[in-house]
Amino acid sequence: MSEREPDAAELRALTRELLAAHPPATTEPLDFLRARFDAGLAWVHYPVGLGGLGAPRSLQPVVDAELTAAGAPDNDPRRIGIGLGMAAPTVLKYGTEEQKRRFLRPLWVGEEVWCQLFSEPGAGSDLAALGTRAVREGEDWIVNGQKVWTSSAHLARWAILIARTDPGLPKHQGISYFICDMTDPGLEVRPLRQITGEAEFNEVFLTDVRIPDAHRLGAVGEGWKVAQTTLMNERVSIGGMRLPREGGMIGPVARTWRERPDLRTHDLHQRLLTLWVEAEVARLTGERLRQQLMAGQPGPEGSGMKLAFARLNQEISGLEVELLGQEGLLYSDWTMRRPELVDFTGRDAGYRYLRSKGNSIEGGTSEVLLNIVAERVLGLPAEPRNDKDIAWKDLAR
Repeated sequence: MSEREPDAAELRALTRELLAAHPPATTEPLDFLRARFDAGLAWVHYPVGLGGLGAPRSLQPVVDAELTAAGAPDNDPRRIGIGLGMAAPTVLKYGTEEQKRRFLRPLWVGEEVWCQLFSEPGAGSDLAALGTRAVREGEDWIVNGQKVWTSSAHLARWAILIARTDPGLPKHQGISYFICDMTDPGLEVRPLRQITGEAEFNEVFLTDVRIPDAHRLGAVGEGWKVAQTTLMNERVSIGGMRLPREGGMIGPVARTWRERPDLRTHDLHQRLLTLWVEAEVARLTGERLRQQLMAGQPGPEGSGMKLAFARLNQEISGLEVELLGQEGLLYSDWTMRRPELVDFTGRDAGYRYLRSKGNSIEGGTSEVLLNIVAERVLGLPAEPRNDKDIAWKDLAR
């Protein structure tokens, strides 16, 4: 490839070369995915050598269409969503060259699952109030604390972790950002059973966990700034998922309406029409947001999309249960299990209704996101704060 950006025709030709050299029908899926990454066709907008070709992000669908038509395997993005949507952009922006080359390839091909060690029992909505401590000891950091609501911790090989490295500074300033090996001694993962019956989330206890300084992302004390990259990408990945028309939560309700005329009432019809239109507006807005992202990093607009996602999912799933009447109260399986992926819309109506309750909490509570939209999108005055210049160790807890 030349130093200029490749165009669609060149990407199409490169994809066909990959398929000819590694026929999907006779190549092991993992070997194919590794070859795809090495060819720069994993995420084409990433740099050469890191799974990309420095091409515009808008050209990724050109590659994806060729691979889909040829029956090529994908990397099961729902299983590794935290790695793809949150860890990878953060490593790319703040990681050293050594860190990028060590972590991005096994992350993208799905060899290594990632989780996110951010929220704590006393620092959920107010994440910057976190109390997990990291103390420098030579070339290592010794970490002690507790994290909670950690998706995929029971499967993860690596975690992105924020911890307090200087309690004498105000809460946003004394935080650093690390990559934590989930197989290290001192890490304990316990399941948290949810209202759905599953234990999709976990709580994680860290006792004298040793993290090498080489696994720090960004400068010491700049963890909050690094975490903003993770959080903005998280909200886009949750609220701005690419969906076809009637994809997501609105799909099952629309199908039930068409297939079960005996359930229809005028009131339910009006409510379904309103929510269908809102879901379509949100879908198209998400598409526009993704196009804006092609020119740069995600901004606060992703918080608005995530807000809409949570509200719509809860209203649509409530309508579905009401539409089904007594059938909507049935729940097919309350078995305690620890799933391998997050599924917002799977299983039955009862599951969708209960699971959607978490949408306004995970990835930033709706209350916090409303503040972000108000201050950073609409330019309204910030909420009054009395802890801005007070050392974290002196805050009332």
